[in-house]
Amino acid sequence: MKKPEIKDRVYVLKDGSPPLSFMLPSRNTKRFPLLHFDEETNTNRALRYARNQKSPFEDEQDGNYILEPIVFEDGALVVQKNNPVLQKFLDLHPSKGDIFEEFDPEKEATENLEYLNFELDAQIAAREISIDTAMAVLRVMIGSRVENMTSQEIRRDIMVYAKNNPEEFLEMIDDSDLQLRNKAAKYIEMGYLQFRNAQRDIFFNLKDNKRKMMSVPLGEEPINAMAAYFKTQEGIEVEESLNRISQE
Repeated sequence: MKKPEIKDRVYVLKDGSPPLSFMLPSRNTKRFPLLHFDEETNTNRALRYARNQKSPFEDEQDGNYILEPIVFEDGALVVQKNNPVLQKFLDLHPSKGDIFEEFDPEKEATENLEYLNFELDAQIAAREISIDTAMAVLRVMIGSRVENMTSQEIRRDIMVYAKNNPEEFLEMIDDSDLQLRNKAAKYIEMGYLQFRNAQRDIFFNLKDNKRKMMSVPLGEEPINAMAAYFKTQEGIEVEESLNRISQE
């Protein structure tokens, strides 16, 4: 097993708005169980941070332990390399990965670079897509009444959307169901279809047809469910009929 690098380490809270001061539980109690599963012994071992001990495990500490609070200031905690016990304790802490994590500059730089590449790819794609595709994305993702917008307004809004939501935008333009989702949103916008029962049911809203078209499966987005329905044998006929009406 590779020996951990001896170095100063920085730990940060994962909350986007960390408190000025946050105290991390530092010993195993009934209220805050701090246990580490040891695969070698097949047991749960209690953790406890004591600054005068050589191990973070209670069963390896003597009776003269001195407890010390673990406090994050402004969302960060710096642990010097001459305190390996605290570093190991934090590495084994059950809250690592949920409440806090070790700050990794290389990892953060990689993630930032990946995001910047997504952002650049999205901006290029937004500039080159057709006006019809741009309208479809805006209608599905933002709910804009694109029919009343000029082409320049559509181009501007799609560039802004792509910049602020690059990954979502790139996934959207590669979605084979985009045009069906666009039609579903369009028919709702034009009033040919309407939601009822907190968007769980979709009804026709035509002069001679007010019947129920479909129910939205539990956990699905209504527009996505409608797009899936439009691919069924019955749905294909319904969509063709609505499309004819929209062009009259």
